[in-house]
Amino acid sequence: MSSRKTARRNSSSLWMNSLRHLVLLSSFCHLVSGYSVRDRVHDLMSKYPLVDGHNDLALQLRILHNNHLSEVNLYNLSKVATDINRLQAGHVQAQMFAVYVLCGAQEKDAVRLTLEQIDVVRRMCTEYQDFQLVTSVQELKESDMRHKIACLISIEGGHSIDSSLPALRMFYQLGVRSMSLTHTCNTPWAESSSKLYHVFQRRNNSLTDFGEAVVDEMNRLGMIVDLSHTSWDTALAVLKYSKAPVIFSHSSSHSICNHSRNVPDWLLQELECTKILRRLCHKKNRGLIMVNLHSKFISCRDKANISHVADHFDHIRKVIGAESIGIGSDFEGAVSFPQGLEDVSKYPALIQELLQRNWTEDDLADVLRRNFLRVFEEVERVRDELSLSLPSEAHLPVEQVQNPCRLVLRPPDQSRQSSDQSPFSRAPQRPKGLLILALVLLLSSLIMME
Repeated sequence: MSSRKTARRNSSSLWMNSLRHLVLLSSFCHLVSGYSVRDRVHDLMSKYPLVDGHNDLALQLRILHNNHLSEVNLYNLSKVATDINRLQAGHVQAQMFAVYVLCGAQEKDAVRLTLEQIDVVRRMCTEYQDFQLVTSVQELKESDMRHKIACLISIEGGHSIDSSLPALRMFYQLGVRSMSLTHTCNTPWAESSSKLYHVFQRRNNSLTDFGEAVVDEMNRLGMIVDLSHTSWDTALAVLKYSKAPVIFSHSSSHSICNHSRNVPDWLLQELECTKILRRLCHKKNRGLIMVNLHSKFISCRDKANISHVADHFDHIRKVIGAESIGIGSDFEGAVSFPQGLEDVSKYPALIQELLQRNWTEDDLADVLRRNFLRVFEEVERVRDELSLSLPSEAHLPVEQVQNPCRLVLRPPDQSRQSSDQSPFSRAPQRPKGLLILALVLLLSSLIMME
């Protein structure tokens, strides 16, 4: 009897030891697996560092510091989600910095405000040695080899050009390489996805003739056309019209979160192919949607998590493939971001989630970098093909622009002025009131003398 108890105890002890070993082995395997995924992410993002399509740091510099760069240290910024240290930690190698001014400036001084925002981006990207201002694909690639964070300037909202193609061209000369056609307001020539502002309302004309001229000129210059914030009708019209690939710099999937800023499947499909009679492909746009991380565009609520973000990537890949996807975070331009993706240092967590969802490293290399480089290269190729085209002289009549701050540069109508009021007369103009006063004083003195 005693020997049986001893055998049972030995058996039980052996079983418990085996169980402990299994638990330890399981924990060890889990630990190794976890480190393995993180190592894969680090190696992948070191080889293919991120190009992020949208960041509003310049807006926050204006709001918080009135663009006084002397008052801040861009390596370590409080109250924002972006600084150089965190960009480096997040493996961000190229950042499109948005130049944004409020739609309320559209009929006022939007061009001046845009120039000031371009100035602050240019300053921060030239005054800090870890940044490099770039204006071409080649410069972007060279900045990677020099271990710099490339800065690309993008204008957010076509109202910044005040319906002026010469202004657009001058912005290009200052380094702007992308522009979204609208923000939350319509322009006289394109339509916004937002109904916040009731300006330039029109029916069945989401991209006017002048809007097409803007797209033409951007194609000719080599400036990327950005469709984030545009209405679906405007986006469709541009996709069918543009000679070069376009991007949605910070938009997500409407099928996952039905927000008007997101892109429906039928429009996503137009990024890959513009169709004729629903069967024949007329041309490949080969554009790009860069997924926005703002919680309200991800979960349609104020709160979201990394899994919700990955759902957008999964769905878009299913619809148009990984070769048409990028990342456009919208940090500094929104107030809430998913748990685990609170600032620019957290991108590796998203890539790890996608790896665990069986995304291949080749697909993720496309998402991180190669897709954007392909689009930018194609935009430059179209620019080179159009190099013999002259700058467009298309313009909108002043009454259509409706900007009371505009001055028409021509001399006054002299036919309505008397010769002594000629703007070219050198004779001083004597105010009539003074002449009358002098006459009254003279008569008074004469009366008193009598």
